[in-house]
Amino acid sequence: MKILIVDDEQDVETLFLQKFRKEIKSKVLEVMFAFSGEEALRLLGEEDSPEVVYVFSDINMPGMTGLELLEKIKSRFSNIQVSMISAYGDRDNYEKAIKSGAKGFFSKPVDFESLKQEIAELLTNK
Repeated sequence: MKILIVDDEQDVETLFLQKFRKEIKSKVLEVMFAFSGEEALRLLGEEDSPEVVYVFSDINMPGMTGLELLEKIKSRFSNIQVSMISAYGDRDNYEKAIKSGAKGFFSKPVDFESLKQEIAELLTNK
């Protein structure tokens, strides 16, 4: 299963690769990274129907916000599941994300056990 992590902080790449090391090594997951909403849409748009089935995006990014990215993904690639993460676990962002079609909403620091559980659900429902 191919997933896309979107965050403007580039050090998240190292963290996610470390946390999902077993899943990547056993080829259960293929993890891609984009460091802006625009880059994420470019990656997804390179194929007519992207193989990515899950996007995990930060909300607060310069340029296109995660909420804007969520809306664009949902309108263009309705089969892709998207979860959001925010350093600010505020109710307003949570409600906007869920209303826009987000599968889940996480607060920083990431609870990787909960995230792995959400991804496992996608794997079993594939």
